[in-house]
Amino acid sequence: MCRLTMNDMKREDFKIEVCANSVESVEAAVRAGADRVELCAGMPEGGTTPSWGTIRLARERMDAGLHVIIRPRGGDFLYSDLECEVMLRDIEEARRIGVDGLVFGCLTADGQVDVKRMKDLMAAAGGLPVTFHRAFDMCCDPLQALRDVRALGCRRILTSGQEATAEAGIPLLKRLVEASEGVIIMPGCGVNASNVARIARETGAHEFHLSARVAVEGGMRFRNSRVSMGGTVQVAEYGRDVTSQEKVEAVIGELLR
Repeated sequence: MCRLTMNDMKREDFKIEVCANSVESVEAAVRAGADRVELCAGMPEGGTTPSWGTIRLARERMDAGLHVIIRPRGGDFLYSDLECEVMLRDIEEARRIGVDGLVFGCLTADGQVDVKRMKDLMAAAGGLPVTFHRAFDMCCDPLQALRDVRALGCRRILTSGQEATAEAGIPLLKRLVEASEGVIIMPGCGVNASNVARIARETGAHEFHLSARVAVEGGMRFRNSRVSMGGTVQVAEYGRDVTSQEKVEAVIGELLR
């Protein structure tokens, strides 16, 4: 892969993917100039498959670059036969709607890529580009996982370098980029305007994944503080997170600086 200095960077030299949790966030990402969105629900769980209404409306509002996560639940990436059947049907429906790409990943109990289940999902994808998501960060041997993902035909890997953030994972991300052999390594998790230039410079990566979220206060005037929809889990009852157009623009600006 050709390595560019930051001064050499042009807009066509890198791609920005925004993790969007709503059609509102999709529209903000598009206005900011994002190349792709990863559309998902359940952001606090790391992303789950969004509703079909959300996917259809996002498709109407976004001409290209709509990728959808196929993940039936939060938690680990060890899936049962029944859960895999759900994923296969979700892929079928996503293809029918006309998405541009899919995002999924399956692991075995011992932390390896579940090649058998992945082959079934890849066949169902029917040639759509597939991103192996951050299940990669839960693999026991990242370089072997890279080889498995490459052999499966996945287009890219979304990873934080098996650390809490992509910035902390720079050493492994650099190794993965160097060993990628055609698979795109896309750093994600904690990528923002303050660190994207460093991540790009030190890893050699050319695609970046970010959520660029901000908290938005809800419009309810009456609020019942005695009740939580999350039960014992603390959730923001009267607010939501959305993608910030300004934050996405700031990341792009830093790469072009």
